[in-house]
Amino acid sequence: MTIIENDLYKIAIRNQGGELISFINKETGTEHLWQANPQWQWHAPNLFPIIGALVNNELMVNGRSYPMARHGFNRQSELLLISSDSQSAKYSLPYCEKTLAVYPYKFDFQIHYDLIDTALRITYKVINLDKKDIYFSVGGHPAFNVPFNKGESYEDYYLEFDVKEKLETHLLSAEGTLSGKTAPVALDGNKLHLTRDMFNNDALIFKNMRSRMVTIKSTKHDQSLSVEFPHFNYLGIWAKPGADFVCIEPWAGVADTAGKQVDISQKEGIQTLHIGHVFEAAYYISL
Repeated sequence: MTIIENDLYKIAIRNQGGELISFINKETGTEHLWQANPQWQWHAPNLFPIIGALVNNELMVNGRSYPMARHGFNRQSELLLISSDSQSAKYSLPYCEKTLAVYPYKFDFQIHYDLIDTALRITYKVINLDKKDIYFSVGGHPAFNVPFNKGESYEDYYLEFDVKEKLETHLLSAEGTLSGKTAPVALDGNKLHLTRDMFNNDALIFKNMRSRMVTIKSTKHDQSLSVEFPHFNYLGIWAKPGADFVCIEPWAGVADTAGKQVDISQKEGIQTLHIGHVFEAAYYISL
């Protein structure tokens, strides 16, 4: 485990998945990150090289299928800590025989954590080490404690979008693939009020949003937590029904559509990285 901190935050990260496991407000002592229990075993997994589920849990590459579980293999992998100091840490997952067996590309996937000003910046970096173009999706899945404080109600909280939106969610099938159906999402201005039954049918998945920041707020006080995602075109909002958290998930990519198994190069939202090139995208968490 690696600790980084400044005057505002104390941050902990583990080597498994290069996963953020603690985000503490040093002024109040509040832990804002979900502390993984049997309701949901993760804190803030980093998703690579796919987002969501694949048809039949198979990745198709040039006519060949490879087994691939939902959200890819990074969150189960042991990453290397390649550098750290008091306010930053960098992790790497390089390709190896194990990854090539399920994802036939040579890459270095890196996650950089940096405390900058009043935010924690999480940067995803993908380096193409292959002699061909590579294809991937990448994204975050951080779960934030709601309510922030004891004695409060989940329903006291809402998500505020930085731009007024007319939102529809892209519904998921029982297998976790996109069903091809949508449903409107009722907003109160630019506020989405949290309810205990909101995620009974799985995540809310938004495409082509104008907003690039979502803030968790309460009707009872002025404490808040924001996730800013300037480089990501998809957003998932999710919680395990009954659990005291909400995930705000910036994605560069999305699940397969049910019944439409396509080559990785044709997947919706897929990122193409040319020979010798580097992909970089960041999101930010701040109080």
